Amino acid sequence: MKKVLFSGVPFDKGEITLALESGVDAVIVEREHVASVQALSKIQVLAAEDQPYVLLSSKADEEEAVRLLGQGREVILREGWEIIPVENILAQSDRLAVEAASLDRARLAAGILERGVETVVVLPGAAEDLKTIVRELKLSQGTMELETATITAVTSAGLGHRVCVDTMSLLKSGQGMLVGNSSAFTFLINAETESNPYVAPRPFRINAGAVHAYAAMPGDRTTYLDELKTGTEVLIVGADGSTTLATVGRCKVEIRPMLLIEAECNGKMGTLFLQNAETIRMVRTDGRPVSVVDLKAGDKVLCRTDQAGRHFGMRITEEIKE
Repeated sequence: MKKVLFSGVPFDKGEITLALESGVDAVIVEREHVASVQALSKIQVLAAEDQPYVLLSSKADEEEAVRLLGQGREVILREGWEIIPVENILAQSDRLAVEAASLDRARLAAGILERGVETVVVLPGAAEDLKTIVRELKLSQGTMELETATITAVTSAGLGHRVCVDTMSLLKSGQGMLVGNSSAFTFLINAETESNPYVAPRPFRINAGAVHAYAAMPGDRTTYLDELKTGTEVLIVGADGSTTLATVGRCKVEIRPMLLIEAECNGKMGTLFLQNAETIRMVRTDGRPVSVVDLKAGDKVLCRTDQAGRHFGMRITEEIKE
């Protein structure tokens, strides 16, 4: 996840308010305005006069930036930077920050050498795109390749503790979490976005499965559903493979009747326990949610397959059978 700062120089109260509402990590203002901005929000406010700016106008400037970063100091490249010098610096340090005067420049900075710079400092000229920049750089986790799983069986599985993940975000139809009994085979579980005659939609909620199940997390990690707690950032995946982040507001663990879902994808078998209720939905290959009570053998749903092998949620190379 990138850091996004806003440079409020010259000072404009409206732009500072927009920056605070957009969710930037910090704002930069002239020293005389630091105290007044600090009074508006619990956010880091930096004095422009103290920032380590470097203008890349020669090879010597590039070398100076590398030298400063090598000493553990911060560096912000002034707008006007070009890709090749930034690539050269990134090859030697991950902690680089650059200014960006437009949405396109922010996107460019975030993608250099595929991993991009660590921090983007948005200039006032890009203020109107600030919310888009924050959403793309701080929330988006890129695109994930989803696959088609064929349901092979749906059977009653008795009672079990299931986890409702209530997030601080309103999700859309086709969005949810990747969950499975194995980290090597996870299913896209749709948020409770759909209406039915008995229960109102709860688009902030993913009724994700049994406590022991794996959930795909940001940063190529997994966690058990039972380990999720208030404040945890979870990976939200859309039917089109797009990803974003949501923060857990609370988790509800309750005993409910469960279903065992079994499926196959390219010769791999995957399973998952989900609550036996109409409001719990997986996602069809066309992006439409399908209730687990309507699932039958032969139906197609979205999934993700991977190599087995996790230790405390981190990928490892080891012979594991789950």
